[in-house]
Amino acid sequence: MIASGEQQHIQEQRIWAVRAAQLFDGYAFRPGRPLVLIEGSRIAGVDMTGTPPSADLPVLDLGDATLLPGLIDSHVHLAFDPDDRSKPAMAEENIDTTLARMRVHAGQQLRAGVTTVRDLGDRHFLAVSLRDHYKAGLETGPEIVAAGPPITRTRGHCWFLGGEADGIAAVEAAVEERVARGVDVVKIMATGGVTTPGWGPHESQYTRDELAAVTRAAHAHGRPVTAHAHGRQGMADAVAVGVDGLEHASFFTEDGVEPEWKTVAAVVEAGIFIGATEAWLPTGAMVAPHMAERVEQRAANFARMHREGARLVCCSDAGAGPRKPHGVLPYGIVHFGSLGLTNAEALASATSLAAEACGLADRKGRIAVGYDADLIAVPGNPLHHLDTLLDIRAVIRAGRTFKEWSESEG
Repeated sequence: MIASGEQQHIQEQRIWAVRAAQLFDGYAFRPGRPLVLIEGSRIAGVDMTGTPPSADLPVLDLGDATLLPGLIDSHVHLAFDPDDRSKPAMAEENIDTTLARMRVHAGQQLRAGVTTVRDLGDRHFLAVSLRDHYKAGLETGPEIVAAGPPITRTRGHCWFLGGEADGIAAVEAAVEERVARGVDVVKIMATGGVTTPGWGPHESQYTRDELAAVTRAAHAHGRPVTAHAHGRQGMADAVAVGVDGLEHASFFTEDGVEPEWKTVAAVVEAGIFIGATEAWLPTGAMVAPHMAERVEQRAANFARMHREGARLVCCSDAGAGPRKPHGVLPYGIVHFGSLGLTNAEALASATSLAAEACGLADRKGRIAVGYDADLIAVPGNPLHHLDTLLDIRAVIRAGRTFKEWSESEG
């Protein structure tokens, strides 16, 4: 092991290495005392013999641990306090207050091993600002893929984030504003939601023509579109107009859950990503307790969607409620292992597959030469026990040690 003083020395080196008992490379496990060479913020080499290329190379030896790519949570809300049930009050909140809370939540994500987040709903494009703050190296935080305020009907789901737009001209203008403000992805609320009164989660907030206008405008600027979609019709319309992702994909009706498997077949054929927001703490209060049975039914539907070839991305909707604190994603990966996915598939759903969903597959979600040096370590082998992900021992973000493996833990 390397003492904490030597850890700081390592971070000041441009080239160093980390070694463990095995690694998961984003697709499969590779045993053999792997050594990952890090140069600056990128991975410069992967040696499965664990032999340093030179005797004086600083090596952080993690012992009997597994190295994995940093986790990617493709659906979070950094601005949301999970314990605050009065989120509409954010409409009047001071910007500095919101931003300070987002920075705290970003740190919580990183400590939980989540090195990349896709923020799918904030106020005043603050996630864009925080993204740029971290990119400038002013502070260590997760990489942020930002959507800005989601486009929603007047007084529609999450209206208090400031993204209200009605009609084709208005939603097209909303896309143009987001592109001008530098978003990475456009999010639209195709249906209502559980936590905002006015539009039920089964109800469509936009017509197919309006959804088509958003998708057309965003794609013209090279921006993907992901649609919040709980209801059957909203899901079908979003798929029909060519969105890139569906968030929740609940198939809610007014009083239950009724999946439409023709829609799922269309999702599979088109390669649309499904953001399965299945990361929850195992105990605690739900924001909408009456939805508990429906959520269980949705999980069963996700299991069948996986069997039919859907690309299920494990994500959290972090901030939405008390059982969804920031950093809860590992619980979702454990849960995915109960839906019929292999442990390797469950891990890929929050690493390599999540990187594809976020448009980052060329440099995130894998341990491979040229990829970002975003790494985490867990004790033992998650191929055998996914719950080792609940014990994140080390976090390396862009080549810098954020969370260290201590002697007492190792």
